[in-house]
Amino acid sequence: MNMQVLDAGRDAAGGYKVDVTRGERVGRVSSEWFSRPDDERFLSLDELAEMVRGRADHSQSRLVETSRIHVEVSRSNAERLSLVLPGADAPAEPNHWSFGQLAAQIGAPAAYLRQLPAALAGINLQYGLTSHRAEQIKTYETTNGRVELRAVTGPDYGRIYDHELVEAVQRIAGNGTGDTRWKVPGVLNWSTGVYNPHVDITKDTTTLYASDRDVFLFLVDDLNPIEAGHLPDGSPDLYFRGFYCWNSEVGAKTLGIASFYLRAVCQNRNLWGVEDFQEITIRHSKYAASRFAHEAAPALTRFANSSPMPFVIGIKAAREKIVARTDEDRGDFLRNRGFSRAETAKIIDTVLAEEGRKPESIFDFVQGITAVARDKSHQDARLDLEGRAKKLLDRAA
Repeated sequence: MNMQVLDAGRDAAGGYKVDVTRGERVGRVSSEWFSRPDDERFLSLDELAEMVRGRADHSQSRLVETSRIHVEVSRSNAERLSLVLPGADAPAEPNHWSFGQLAAQIGAPAAYLRQLPAALAGINLQYGLTSHRAEQIKTYETTNGRVELRAVTGPDYGRIYDHELVEAVQRIAGNGTGDTRWKVPGVLNWSTGVYNPHVDITKDTTTLYASDRDVFLFLVDDLNPIEAGHLPDGSPDLYFRGFYCWNSEVGAKTLGIASFYLRAVCQNRNLWGVEDFQEITIRHSKYAASRFAHEAAPALTRFANSSPMPFVIGIKAAREKIVARTDEDRGDFLRNRGFSRAETAKIIDTVLAEEGRKPESIFDFVQGITAVARDKSHQDARLDLEGRAKKLLDRAA
């Protein structure tokens, strides 16, 4: 079987006809896209790497005894606090995020302290630092004209720098603009059902993001579609490989990498027709940096360089594995796997409406379950259905 289908399904404009009614919809990238202002959007990995590497080069982390930290109120601005850290050349001003972390470390309510005059908030912070039972905290300061306190964590916090993740992605994706297989995704045309991978990278289309507290990157291999069977009309069922990853060097979130196959990305950066979603996360614990070097980064490289054969074989096996030929078989198959009578009826009706026939194979049932899951308004119910669909597909493979 020819795994890489470079021309199949291509329309006159160079896009690919896809069927986004199959598989799952994943909204994580869309959530990032909606929430990012222009100054958090980058047009290339080089541009993104330069920014996160630059701030790391002007930053330092130190382990300090809390009893030796002095809280100071600015004489020029009575509403501004700063911390005088032992061994530091200048006071460090906490930002909104690090102030909240500092308050949490000493067990103080950050929202309440923010409402107080700086002098009064400083007194409370100073008392908390002096009586802090853990005795030590880890600070992370960045100098850029002034010293900004970007993070305050426990002493065992294992920092994975944002630039380490971006540079790991660069090793497989180059600039992320098409100089390698991996690039910022194209856009689905809803009126034609054609996915166009050739879209200019702008602030509105980019999927490379970074703020003062995190990075998030999403790239696809959408110039090399993979054929995994055929649609009911005989046209190829095309997929693309994709992955997204995230990190926060200041403790706002874990490090994570998600890899998957998908059929399209729309203008709002929703992922459509997603199959074989896999995710790993690493908490910033004491040995986090080692886990990133020996687990996460190699996993990303393996996925980028891997053959789609196992995925295609799994899809083919699910399509060919007939598990029900009668209505009684269909009902028994789903109910024996924990689906209620109402869910069973809806899954069967959904497949009938979308495929023009009732489900027979594992693949048919998986598509019906994920279609029903998309209609669930409650996230837990949706994730539960999607998880059960994935188990069926895994068992078939």
